Amino acid sequence: MTTEHVSGGHHAPANATEYIQHHLTHNSNGTINLDTFWISLILGFVFLGLFYMASRRATAGVPGKLQNFVEWIMELVNDTVNSAFHAKSKVIAPLAITIFVWVWLLNAMDFLPVDLLPKLLSFVGVNYLRVVPTADVNHTFGMSFGVLICIIGFSISAKGLGGWGKELFTAPFHAHGTVATILLAPVNFIFQMLELFAKPISLSLRLFGNMYAGELIFILIALLPWWAQWLLGGPWAIFHILVVTLQAFVFMALTVVYLALAVEKH
Repeated sequence: MTTEHVSGGHHAPANATEYIQHHLTHNSNGTINLDTFWISLILGFVFLGLFYMASRRATAGVPGKLQNFVEWIMELVNDTVNSAFHAKSKVIAPLAITIFVWVWLLNAMDFLPVDLLPKLLSFVGVNYLRVVPTADVNHTFGMSFGVLICIIGFSISAKGLGGWGKELFTAPFHAHGTVATILLAPVNFIFQMLELFAKPISLSLRLFGNMYAGELIFILIALLPWWAQWLLGGPWAIFHILVVTLQAFVFMALTVVYLALAVEKH
């Protein structure tokens, strides 16, 4: 979020503390955070629309700006996939591209002025709105849970259900002999479960922590006088471009690495 502070309007915060609390409060129905859900859904369709448009306009001649941009993204993702994932899969490249672009769009909502969308929606009775879905730990955990399902699915696909189940009880500590294998089986299973769940949890918390911190800094800058907002907000917004892009790339790259490990035999 850039740092234009818009005051006034219905339910305007009375002081700095209320202002921060107001901007960190989700629009929720008690079950899900509606702002996270709808913004994520809309940006998902934006992603699909842009890539569909690029595919329709693709030409073998001189490419347009949109085609150049999409091809650059696909080349970046393909290089990452080819360097980390050595098995054969028709799913991994499209999955990686989807993760990178969608997470980047979610992160990039941080560049909007702090009060822009909340102010606009306040005119139609929406009093709370957080516009950065990846600053919502529920959303990042949801995405990481999807990665967890992919890890299990890739493992079963590559090793078979029996092979994956056997690995849960025989790795990382391999044993020789039936007795030793039985004795080490519970230990191996515990370590396998710790490793399995640590991956999506680390993915989730890394993305959430970085984006939540960025969102909070923009909110704090918005409380400053207008000249300080431009003085501090401009450099921070430029630096945050790197953060937004890097976090999307890290989430995508680690997902590819985790899936590569899932198909390897241990």
